[in-house]
Formats: sequence, structure tokens, C-alpha cells
Amino acid sequence: MLALDQVLSRLGATRPWQEELYLHLHAHPELSLHEVKTRALIAARLTELGYQVHLVGGGVVGVLANGAGPVVLSRADIDGLPVTEVTGLPYASTDTAVDETGATVGLMHACGHDAHITCLLGAAALLAAEPAAWSGTFIALFQPAEETAAGARAMVLDGLTDVIPRPDVAFGQHVLGHTAGVLATQAGPVLSAGDSIKITVFGKGSHGSMPHLGVDPVVLASAIVLRLQSIVAREIAPGEFAVVTVGALQAGSKSNVIADRATLLVNLRAYDTAIRTRVVAAVERVVRGECAAAGSPQEPTFDYYDQFPLTDNDPTVTHRVTEAFRAHFGPDRLVPLGRIPASEDFSRIPDAFGIPYTYWGLGGFAPGTAVPNHSPAFAPLIHPTLDAGTEAVVVAAMAYLGKDHS
Repeated sequence: MLALDQVLSRLGATRPWQEELYLHLHAHPELSLHEVKTRALIAARLTELGYQVHLVGGGVVGVLANGAGPVVLSRADIDGLPVTEVTGLPYASTDTAVDETGATVGLMHACGHDAHITCLLGAAALLAAEPAAWSGTFIALFQPAEETAAGARAMVLDGLTDVIPRPDVAFGQHVLGHTAGVLATQAGPVLSAGDSIKITVFGKGSHGSMPHLGVDPVVLASAIVLRLQSIVAREIAPGEFAVVTVGALQAGSKSNVIADRATLLVNLRAYDTAIRTRVVAAVERVVRGECAAAGSPQEPTFDYYDQFPLTDNDPTVTHRVTEAFRAHFGPDRLVPLGRIPASEDFSRIPDAFGIPYTYWGLGGFAPGTAVPNHSPAFAPLIHPTLDAGTEAVVVAAMAYLGKDHS
């Protein structure tokens, strides 16, 4: 029996508890950086499987050393979203939490992180059960707060690179709208860099009947909104990608009062770090220029948050993993991932170690039934999604650790 087949032969034994775990996780999500019960559950399972367990930066890392050989890291994100579920499933979440504003919000695993946890724990169990089939070290990393771009940074700042062995390669996977059981890979940039900016511009308050005595921040903010649209249209070359979105504009509270400030919430996306830098500079230039033109009495402020790095798959690692997927799943279950304008913070972890990585998509829906991630109706099929995701982690790991590849 091939080493990979030897490891995967135990999938029938892990499937029942994986399904039970998935149902529990889906019903009980936790917000970013509040994944207390989720973290405890993961740590307990890894301990049972014989992994050396580390709690780092709000996340959990399990390390299983099995002789000489490569060190492979696979990551799953663990946080839920402030979304009220409308799937109607018997295991739908009815949990709520109080968010940072003090509001009570619904909770939902509306992005597949419950599946990510389940698949990685399943893969960890399969590898632990068949040590004779592979050699090296497998690291299962469970990261908090992916949704807010805070989790990977928190783990790195808490000393992740000093706590665990330096990996040779890192993997990430994500449930997407492809057909359940399908894997999607691609070399190069696959998820955009992302920045959110809270921009505050200042006017001079006045009565609505006497605008000449004030500086109207609503007019100023409106001019900024229109001018920002010219950045992509006139400063980014055709064929290159960037997005500048003004998601919110807030100013004033009464029709006959000219306020003294306005706030804009802006989101930026790019697949190239040089373009990202250019867009950020252009946004600040436009805002400062419009403020000067309006006679703003105070310089604008820029508060950057939810900053996501570019996810840029290493070509060599991606090719190796893709070929391993092709050999195991067959060409009919392998599709191009394409470039997705969503963002992730996974790459901060391999970047902290200075190692290559690849990040792939996992199909989770029947054809024609997919809904977007973060939708309150997001409900991947349990089967074959969990099996395929578990197998994918094992197949990728065994492409480096398996004795057939040594």
C-alpha cells in the first residue's frame, strides 16, 4: 500500500467525530479574538492525538515530530462573524454576542471556518495514526481573528517563530463557491491586499442659512468621494487591478446645521504591492488636495485598520501540491482558483518565517446553489466537503512528508 493510501485508509474512522465536531462548531461560533471555547476544544483534541500543544497569540498550534524530514505547517482560521444565520438548518447558530460597540449581534460561521477547523483536525488525526507512512514534522496551526486581519499578526507578535520549529512550507485552504469536492489551485497572486481607512476631514460649523460663515464638510466629503473614483480610472493602467470603495460617509445630524467634520470609510484592494502603495498615496493626495481647495481649517486624519497582506502563492510549492491533488483526486476535481478580490491574513505566518506557501480553494456546494462567503445563507454541504478538505491537507502534507516522496 502506498504511504498516502495508508494514511487515508483511516478516514472512515475519523469521519463520524469530524461530522459531530462540525455540527457543534457551526452551532457555536465565536467572534474574532474571543474564540475561547473553540480554542479549548481544539487544544484538547490535539492533546488527545499526541501533539505538543502551544497557545500563542489567541491561537492554538499542535506540533507532531516524527523523525527526520521536512517541517510542514497547515493553517486553519477559527473565528466566526457577527451575522445572523438564516439557513434554517437544524444545526444553525442561534448564539449571540456583544460586539465592541456594545450592540448584541447574531453569530455565524458564515465563511467556512468551522469546516477549516474540522478538516485540519481530521488531517492531524490521520497523520498521527500512521507514523510509519511518513517522516518529518507536521504542524497544525489554528489562527484566530482572520476576519479582522488581527489574528496572524497577534500570533507572530506573541513569539510564534520562537515557539515552534521553522517550517519548510506552509498551506492554507478555504471553502469557496466551487462544486463540493473540487479543489482549486493557482500560482501567483490569488487574494488581494486590502486596507480600510477611516478618513476624517474638518470643516467649520455654521447655521444652514449662513453657509458663507462656515466650511461645509459635507460638500468637501462629496468632492472627495467623486475625486477618489478617478484614481483607478485615470491613474492605474488598463489591465492592472485596483479597487477604491467609499463604503460610508457620515456628517452632521440636522438639516439646518453645517457640521464641523465628516468621516469617510474607504476600502482599497490590489494584487500588487507597488499598486497598493500607489493607491494609498493617491488617496491621501486627493483628500489633502480637496481639503486645501475647500479651505479646511485642519489637516485631515487617516486611520488605517483591517489591513490584509497580499496572498501570493509560490509557483514551485503550488505546482507540487497541484500535481499531488491531480494524482489523488483526478483532473476532473481540479480547477483554476483564479484571482479573488477578497483578502486574507494567512500569508503573515509564512512571511514571518520567510518560507514559501500555497493557498487553495475547497468547493463546498452543489452546482448552481453556491452563495457568497459572509452571506447569512452560507451553508456548505457537509459531504463531500469535509472529506475532500481533510484529504487535501493530508495529500499536500504527504507530498513533502510521505515516504513515497523521500
